[in-house]
Amino acid sequence: MQTESALSVFGSRPMELSTVVNPGPDNGKQRKSSLESPIMLLSGHQSAVYTMKFNPEGNIIASGSHDKEIFLWHVHGDCKNYMVLKGHKNAVLDVQWTTDGLTIISASPDKTLRAWDAETGKQIKKMAEHSSFVNSYKYQITAVSFSDASDKIYTGGIDNDVKVWDLRRNEVTMTLQGHQDMITGMQLSPDGSYLLTNGMDCSLRIWDMRPYAPQNRCVKILEGHQHNFEKNLLKCSWSPDGSKVTAGSSDRMVYIWDTTSRRILYKLPGHSGSVNECVFHPKEPVIGSCSSDKNIYLGEI
Repeated sequence: MQTESALSVFGSRPMELSTVVNPGPDNGKQRKSSLESPIMLLSGHQSAVYTMKFNPEGNIIASGSHDKEIFLWHVHGDCKNYMVLKGHKNAVLDVQWTTDGLTIISASPDKTLRAWDAETGKQIKKMAEHSSFVNSYKYQITAVSFSDASDKIYTGGIDNDVKVWDLRRNEVTMTLQGHQDMITGMQLSPDGSYLLTNGMDCSLRIWDMRPYAPQNRCVKILEGHQHNFEKNLLKCSWSPDGSKVTAGSSDRMVYIWDTTSRRILYKLPGHSGSVNECVFHPKEPVIGSCSSDKNIYLGEI
């Protein structure tokens, strides 16, 4: 992801630009994606970028930042930022798309959850503000994932444990222990069989969530990435086919592992700050990453 030459393309307003990064001679290598260049740099946020997500079709990115704004970017062509969503009073820590791609959900320490129309950019819902932490939980929750059937919630927090909540019974049905420090991110595998968690103990863990799995549900531990004194909530994610996982790192690298061999497949440079989230494109061999350096990279893998 390091640059040798670059062409800047301005977006919808000053300072919102994308950069076509030229990694050097391609030596006749065949392109694998429909990105304009094998590596694209998207810049425009005024502070650290904590989260980014592709929409289900893979043609739009939503990103959230410490600057309190959500940017929408085109994935193809010159990757322009074409819309800014404003309303949060504090940093945007997470964004998610609904499965139909019509709505963006954002979360912030301003104690609100907001829903936005992805086409118009208008805020369509602001969830009631919490006056304090939401607690049927002894400790702060720092990561959450939902089952596709919407019958279970998986949570992780500063107590280092993963808890599985049954929404029909309104109780914790399972506690998974193994991480030695706070859990910063989690995501269910595409088929819902395995849970990926990222911890400040510098490990990713894969847990078998299938019915009647062995009692020790941790089946893989992946290592190599780093957390540091910044204690950012570094997220993690699966590839669409479940064969790879990725996570950001405080050493400014993007890490990608093979889930079968547990081997690091790629350690990608380019960012100049902590990499806070990495996500796979839903349809193409492309990885996206966002960082405390205020930038987003898209790159072929």
